[in-house]
Amino acid sequence: MAVAEVTPEAVVAHYADIAEAKFDDALMTAKQLDAAIENFLASPDDATLAAAKEAWLASRVPYQQTEVYRFGNAIVDDWEGRVNAWPLDEGLIDYVDESYGAESDQNSLYSANVIANPSIEINGKTVDASKITPELISETLQEAGGIEANVASGYHAIEFLLWGQDLNGNGPGAGSRPATDYSLEDCTNGHCDRRRDYLSSASDLLVADLEEMAANWKAGGAARAALEESGAAGGLSTILTGMGSLSYGELAGERMKLGLLLGDPEEEHDCFSDNTHNSHRYDAVGIKTAYTGVYTRVDGSQLTGPSLAELVAAKDPAIADELSADLDATVAAMEAMVDRAENVEAYDQMIANGNDEGNATVQAAIDGLIKQTRSIERAITALDLGTIELEGSDSLDSPDAVFQ
Repeated sequence: MAVAEVTPEAVVAHYADIAEAKFDDALMTAKQLDAAIENFLASPDDATLAAAKEAWLASRVPYQQTEVYRFGNAIVDDWEGRVNAWPLDEGLIDYVDESYGAESDQNSLYSANVIANPSIEINGKTVDASKITPELISETLQEAGGIEANVASGYHAIEFLLWGQDLNGNGPGAGSRPATDYSLEDCTNGHCDRRRDYLSSASDLLVADLEEMAANWKAGGAARAALEESGAAGGLSTILTGMGSLSYGELAGERMKLGLLLGDPEEEHDCFSDNTHNSHRYDAVGIKTAYTGVYTRVDGSQLTGPSLAELVAAKDPAIADELSADLDATVAAMEAMVDRAENVEAYDQMIANGNDEGNATVQAAIDGLIKQTRSIERAITALDLGTIELEGSDSLDSPDAVFQ
């Protein structure tokens, strides 16, 4: 399609089509994860646990590419905490190592261990948790007491239930939960029946939540309708808000720079599985997709169409080329980080204080995200979209505040 033929309306419509495809892929892989979990629970051993873990890792690939839709689309942002909230106080869910501690000034449910306890107290009221169901998790436990660290549902709750705690600090190794934690015959660490119920319920809930969001992007769905109602300029602003806010405040700042400043392995996104490098990479790929209009689906097929890149090129070819180059450079920096994670050391080792080479690898990706954000801001100006507020981050804007 020639640049002159590309309209803002067509670009926004294609952006919605890619959202539909991405959430469909996320749903499909979540269903595959659910099937792998059910297979594991039917026969809990090392092989079926490994297969469930692989299915979890695979499910993260399309989901992380949807995150660029979070900022700017209120329906996605309001929903996102149910499926991808982190970090979590895992003692709410299950047993933890003594080093975790028994209590927290910020969270009365820090070590409530609902798997071990058929009733727990929330805000002074006794709650019946004798039957672990998706409804108990979503309606009672998720953000219980109004505390964000009480993450009871979503990818990271399932990740913890599959891997267990990563007790290696900044050293090598991920979580190593035994398969027998789910065995009814050879149960380890107690309450295996309830742990099975929790894992199965959390997996069912993830599928249901993704079904909801996938439907929201179908024709007539709430998210697609809200985008259409915002008009062409509003739609373009939504796309660029998502790109810029995920690039800068969320990914470069809260997910990457904060952990690097603190050297804290608890500040890595997929902290139980040591999959953080991939989560960050696919966030960056998702940002690029929002610009290029090219999405590679899980089955290997490509979805292409009218792109923001073409619109920007029609207004200012130099800015279009600059942003394209910056997005490519960021993905390349993420790929270098992935290569290091797969061949040298995990992400939580890279961010350790005193690890100059690892720190530099992570910082290069952060620098790429910051640079592409500046180009995104120039694209906003080129398209005459006025002032768009992008997410900020103390970790980037006021790093000294992090230590106060």
